[in-house]
Amino acid sequence: MYQQNTNSRSVRHFAHFGQRPGSSKFNHFSGSSRGAPRRRFGNIINPALFIKKAEEFTKIEETNPIHSFTDFNFNPQLLANIKANSYLKPTPIQDQLISEIIAGRDVLGVANTGTGKTAAFALPLINEIIKNPRKRILILAPTRELAQQIKDDFRSFTPGLKVYLALAIGGAFMREQIMDIRRGPNVIIGTPGRVMDLGRRRVINFAQFDTLVLDEVDRMLDMGFVADIKSVVSQITQKHQTLFFSATVDKKIEALIDTFLINPVKVSVKTTTTSSHVEQNVVRVDRYRKEEVLCDLLKKPEFKKVLIFASTKMYTEKLYLSLQQKGFKVGSIHGDKRQSQRITTIRSFKNDSLNILVATDVAARGLDIHDITHVINFDQPATYDDYIHRIGRTGRANQKGYALTFIEP
Repeated sequence: MYQQNTNSRSVRHFAHFGQRPGSSKFNHFSGSSRGAPRRRFGNIINPALFIKKAEEFTKIEETNPIHSFTDFNFNPQLLANIKANSYLKPTPIQDQLISEIIAGRDVLGVANTGTGKTAAFALPLINEIIKNPRKRILILAPTRELAQQIKDDFRSFTPGLKVYLALAIGGAFMREQIMDIRRGPNVIIGTPGRVMDLGRRRVINFAQFDTLVLDEVDRMLDMGFVADIKSVVSQITQKHQTLFFSATVDKKIEALIDTFLINPVKVSVKTTTTSSHVEQNVVRVDRYRKEEVLCDLLKKPEFKKVLIFASTKMYTEKLYLSLQQKGFKVGSIHGDKRQSQRITTIRSFKNDSLNILVATDVAARGLDIHDITHVINFDQPATYDDYIHRIGRTGRANQKGYALTFIEP
């Protein structure tokens, strides 16, 4: 890995990048010419926060949960599907919340990325659907990628079971989504904008739902979906269960969350403010040499599977095209891409047809790929929470990850 193979290349080593003037051919990533004011992203964040040694971590196999999956009285076929997914025993968030969800309690679950939050609500809800086929669940997520990932996770637990799902996200054909929803699925998984649109078209009747799940709830509330969420809740006229999950929740967001939940069970199993499995460091580089330094890093053999974050859709696409022209196996995802393109690119990244993915923060939520070796912040994130979610894409599934953030000297 990067740090192991380059012990002499510490933060002090990186400081030499950018000490000489760079070529103007990199100006198109700066967003301005040499004479114009610099446009900076995330410069309110102390660069020291981007430097942290990876901590020793406890593998799930070494934890001692109170429950086993058989303790939850799951359907035998569901238990077989859990085993087929190589789930040996519950993760801490699953161990503490599955029983509460089965009991019908409202829940706020906070846990680091990659700790099994989706299964924590998917498994008990799937079991409830098996017992009551008339159960109706609405799951909202802030991005299309996360909504798709949740649907894929549900599907992985439902072979041989009569559990029907529908997706409601932007960037995809609405006609197909309308047909799927009119078949009466047990679970609709979607993004707020498309779900609200389908509600206005009377395709989705919110009054039919008895369970509402918000994943990455902090992001949705921060993105301005509060009014949409309130509208959905107000239209669920029957008594319902509400489940909120996230990797980060500050006090302001928690106070807002409390307005939606009734006597909730709150469980936090976060161990650190950032992913403890990730070795974090900075690369000090002049903005005109950023791409040159990036290419040097990507050529190193330890950079096997790399996710690069850029600040805007335009920068993302330009960087992608530039790297592609240089012969790298690279793809890009951002808000201007059609959903079919985004799905195809992510699939290619997962199956190693591509080993580099350039993305906006749309990929910081919901991109669940266990073997990403490095996250590179080509542009600094706007907030520290965004940084947490970016680097959480690596260091997953009991693997050590590496995160590098480019900063100007």
